[in-house]
Amino acid sequence: MKYVFEINMKVRDYECDLQGIVNNANYQHYIEHTRHEFLSSLGVSFARLHDEGIDPVVARLNMAFKTPLRSGDEFVSKLYIKKEGIKYVFYQDIFRLPDMKPVIKATVETVCIINGRLGDSEIFNNIFSPYFCN
Repeated sequence: MKYVFEINMKVRDYECDLQGIVNNANYQHYIEHTRHEFLSSLGVSFARLHDEGIDPVVARLNMAFKTPLRSGDEFVSKLYIKKEGIKYVFYQDIFRLPDMKPVIKATVETVCIINGRLGDSEIFNNIFSPYFCN
């Protein structure tokens, strides 16, 4: 995989369920945080975009769970991105550290609402173009 961004994180106690593993919903938080940090690293501000009438939103999300994480586990969240029509598709994988065992594989399709209408974002096209994988 040609990852273009990664971030290390650690499981917090309150993210685990009664079985002692990370609750499934928290993985969505992890991958969203990864996308937001990727955007932040590119100088993108969600607040500024919203003020300009541009709102990126998740249109579809698919996660395949491979290995559960437990409290205190450290992990790395990685992503790469493709453009499909007006969609920006983020391929996101999480690996447990230090053994790099796959935890989840996710695909997140995002679109932009521009001034209240679904549209293609020239801003994102320009920002993401160096990172698009074929």
